[in-house]
Order: sequence, then C-alpha cells, then structure tokens
Amino acid sequence: MLKYRDLSETNELYQLMIHPTVFPYVRHKANSQEEYLFITKQLLEEEQLGKTISRTITDDWGQPIGTITLYDIQDGAGFLGTWIGVPFQGKGYNQAAKHDFLMELFFEKDVHTVFLRIRKENEKSKRAALKLPYVIEAAETNPALYEEINTGETKFDLYKIPRDLFYIVSANEQSNEEEQAM
Repeated sequence: MLKYRDLSETNELYQLMIHPTVFPYVRHKANSQEEYLFITKQLLEEEQLGKTISRTITDDWGQPIGTITLYDIQDGAGFLGTWIGVPFQGKGYNQAAKHDFLMELFFEKDVHTVFLRIRKENEKSKRAALKLPYVIEAAETNPALYEEINTGETKFDLYKIPRDLFYIVSANEQSNEEEQAM
C-alpha cells in the first residue's frame, strides 16, 4: 500500500499527476517528467533533513498510483498532501493510505499533529477527509494558522488529526473488528 519513494517510478506517477482533475490540487506541480524527477529528488533530500516525509501509494499489485507526503514538519506537526491518479480514485486507496501513513507518523516518527489544508473549492477532498473519523475542523482551534494559510489568493479550509484522537479511533476500530471476528 505504501512504500518509500523511488526515482524509478517518477514517469508512471507523472503520467497520473498531469490529469486535469488531479494536477490543480498537487502541491508541487511539474510540467515535464524531468521536472517531476527533480522535484522528487528534492523531496528525498528534504526527508533526509527531517522537513518532509513522503511515500508512494501503490495499488494491490504494487504499482504506483499516487503519493502521500507530510510537508513543512516543525515541532512535531506538518501538513498532509495526498493525490491519487484518476483510475484509482473511489476504490478505498486514499483512506487506507492515510491510515497506514498516520500509523507511521504517529507511532514511528516524532509527529503529534497532522494538518490538512484543503482548497475551499475542492469538495472531493473535503468529503474524503471528513469520512475519516479522526479528522476534525481546526479553523477555530488554530486561528493563527488558519489566518496564515489564507493570506494569499487561494482560500483553504483547515482540518487536523491529533495523534491522541487517531489512537483512540484506531484502537476502538480494532476492538470492534476483534469482537466481530469472535
């Protein structure tokens, strides 16, 4: 489902990223395969410096279908960015990738809060985020950050995933699964 980023997969990912319904919402836009390769190299360097954590989302057969990244990591918090190629949307990959990535961030890395900055007009991403039981709106609880992300022309809604809430929801879901298995 998730794997470390690999430069050999950039051509496949680039072809998925340039789709007109995906491209506008990708944080690091590339206008060529070479540029996407360069951007991916930069992300890998940022990960070595602890500023970013990025993984490739794969389908059931291990083929790259998108990426999930925690950007701008500071003091145990960062911004989540996810995109999945059109042929793979609506098949449960987004929710599964987020769960696996959050498990890594919260329990293997030193992350306690993940923020989601979603463009106000991106209804698809908002619906996907709000399907997750551990996502909460954060404009009121983090007003300075909400103001900061909305200083430019593009306007965003702000959500967050606190480690404690993610843990409680995940533990409850696991407990329910175990009960149903009995």
